[in-house]
Amino acid sequence: MQPNNQSRIRVVIAKPGLDGHDRGAKVVARALRDAGMEVIYTGLHQTPEQIVEAVIQEDADCVGLSVLSGAHMTLFSRVIQLLAEQGAQDVVVFGGGIISDADAAELAELGVARIFTPGANTHDIIEWVRHTVAPEAR
Repeated sequence: MQPNNQSRIRVVIAKPGLDGHDRGAKVVARALRDAGMEVIYTGLHQTPEQIVEAVIQEDADCVGLSVLSGAHMTLFSRVIQLLAEQGAQDVVVFGGGIISDADAAELAELGVARIFTPGANTHDIIEWVRHTVAPEAR
């Protein structure tokens, strides 16, 4: 997937799996939007397939996954696998949730660029996204 021709960063924020707690995802989505990014929030209970479909359809630069259910290893790895199958392995994957340091390290090995845990500062998330996935930097 090539970076889109727009100057705005396009971000998909998704809640995979059965987790019904979306306050953090909505806070991050709003902060990124208020910072000038184009944000697509997929809503609750999305499958990895639905998330990747949204990423492809929206020509997103990155996807942020919010998982509080404990299923992060399975869900993150499936999204990364599906992105690769679609030729979209250049889409930056980041996430948040209650994820241990050990699991975060394993997710990094799978290709997750960054994990933000509860209490992360939205300013830090915005700056990380800008620095990491800015279309002109890719």
